[in-house]
Amino acid sequence: MNKSTPSAFITGASSGIGKAICLRLAADGYRLGLAARRVDELEDLAATIRSKGGEAEVFRVDVSDTAAATEAVRAADDTFGGLDLVIANAGVGRQRWAGKARFSDIEPTLSVNVMGAAATLVAVLPRMVERGRGHLVGVSSLAGYRGLPKSAAYSGSKAFLRVFLEGLRVDLRGTSVAVTDVQPGFVRTPMTDDNKNPMPFLVEPEVAADHIARGIARRAAVVSFPWQLATLVRGSQALPNGVWDRALGKATV
Repeated sequence: MNKSTPSAFITGASSGIGKAICLRLAADGYRLGLAARRVDELEDLAATIRSKGGEAEVFRVDVSDTAAATEAVRAADDTFGGLDLVIANAGVGRQRWAGKARFSDIEPTLSVNVMGAAATLVAVLPRMVERGRGHLVGVSSLAGYRGLPKSAAYSGSKAFLRVFLEGLRVDLRGTSVAVTDVQPGFVRTPMTDDNKNPMPFLVEPEVAADHIARGIARRAAVVSFPWQLATLVRGSQALPNGVWDRALGKATV
């Protein structure tokens, strides 16, 4: 492995935003650690990257197993001689009306989007601080700004990640470790394929990857897109709760 070029570890790399950002970073010259549960998809992606002259290693991991997630990031850190970039991208979401929700319905979302993301981000953070270089990126969501119908667990998990990243950024100010919160709107991925609800300003994974890569390059604190939806969502925070509830809170049993 060539240690002079930057290296990155990406969870949820087998499809969607994760796959697109891996291809973009490979084109930008990064050596990649590809992490997900589906090894066959990861091996195909690694083969594609290698065929274009890039470097990629496959790490099979389910990030809901926080010990395994931590071990995988540290293994990649050892493999690449110190990671420059860690992207906690893996995420899941399932719509469920709150009136019928059980904890078993929401636990998988919290296990991946909260526990798995946090474990991924801090796995080698002390090493990065000690080395005096590094960049942490978490993929939260514009859905984390307000509670959405049938999405209490998903919105809540992304709200956690958004504020967690902000807290990391505040703590790490003055170090050489950057923190970026990526807040996508609707992106065409396997997770949104079955969504029957309107998805305004839907973007393709490659467009999302371009936004993310440019944000990484400038070490931005926040990367939110598309701008039209980001503007609407942030503006919605000014709405009184009663107005928000009446507009979106039509319960469907």
